[in-house]
Amino acid sequence: MKTILVTGGAGFIGSAFVRHMVTTYPELTIVTYDKLTYAGNLDNLLPIKDAPNHAFVRGDIADHEAVRETFQRYSVDTVVNFAAESHVDRSILDPDAFIRTDVIGVYVLLEEARRHGIGRFVQVSTDEVYGDVREGFSVETDPFMPNSPYAASKASGELMVRSYHVTYGIDTVVTRGSNTYGPYQYPEKLIPFFATEALDGRPLPVYGDGQQVRDWLHVDDHARGVAHALLHGKSGEAYNIAGEALRVNLEVTRLLLSILGKDESLIKFVPDRPGHDRRYAMNCDKLKALGWERRYDFEDGLRATLTWYQENEWWWRKIKTGEYLEYYRRQYAERLAAGQDVSS
Repeated sequence: MKTILVTGGAGFIGSAFVRHMVTTYPELTIVTYDKLTYAGNLDNLLPIKDAPNHAFVRGDIADHEAVRETFQRYSVDTVVNFAAESHVDRSILDPDAFIRTDVIGVYVLLEEARRHGIGRFVQVSTDEVYGDVREGFSVETDPFMPNSPYAASKASGELMVRSYHVTYGIDTVVTRGSNTYGPYQYPEKLIPFFATEALDGRPLPVYGDGQQVRDWLHVDDHARGVAHALLHGKSGEAYNIAGEALRVNLEVTRLLLSILGKDESLIKFVPDRPGHDRRYAMNCDKLKALGWERRYDFEDGLRATLTWYQENEWWWRKIKTGEYLEYYRRQYAERLAAGQDVSS
């Protein structure tokens, strides 16, 4: 392993992985490949902008020629694919983009990986492929039951990866992460969205009754989990990366407001989104058996994350303009108009 191509490496989790690999393994060359769509952000890579073992290429993973040229130029021998459309709400509004990136893009990467005889291909996936887990904990051999276009596109990409392992013998590993939070997260996901809205005193649209359960994983723990699977995972296997911090969404919202010193009157219950899974929960004993362990407690990690958003308004304020505001209008305007205050 000498040169790792990290696709989607300017995104939230991908950039955390890139920062970790560049600083922890200076003997490796890390090539970040990112289309820089709305959630890809070169500011996420500022901490390593002068690193001699890092290079950036702007490109689309669904573009055969661009991918092939990058493989050849950098003599890529390893691929870690974070590139994905990854927001459930956006997948409901525009599923086409998810199929292009999460399915066709994975196929293009696998084809080039096969042609170039790479050493290992890591596909970064999600706990949402398991669907709604009303009780117990998902294990890696459980069937896929995706309930949104996003989850279905990620499951499809995983199946493509499995087929290339079985049919062509490519050395593949899949990771499935739980809900991830931390610095540099595009402010459309629950924690950065609610944090930045609360800092401006704006209402927080809580879907349905707010009793959905999610498992929270700090982005640095997620990045190290992917790195651990890359270095120590068994070929052809999948590994859950779980935060083991199950929390009800409304509980997280109230804790967030308390940490920020904001009143719960900002909470507004709005009509739920279609196909909203009630609970996600994974068992991650398989990855732990390889030696991975978390470093962040959820409450401490949340406090540190909220402090980061308070101290880095320069990063998120320039994001919450233009396209972001149009998405916000499409997704929340009618819901907020029909919503109820927390005291109602």
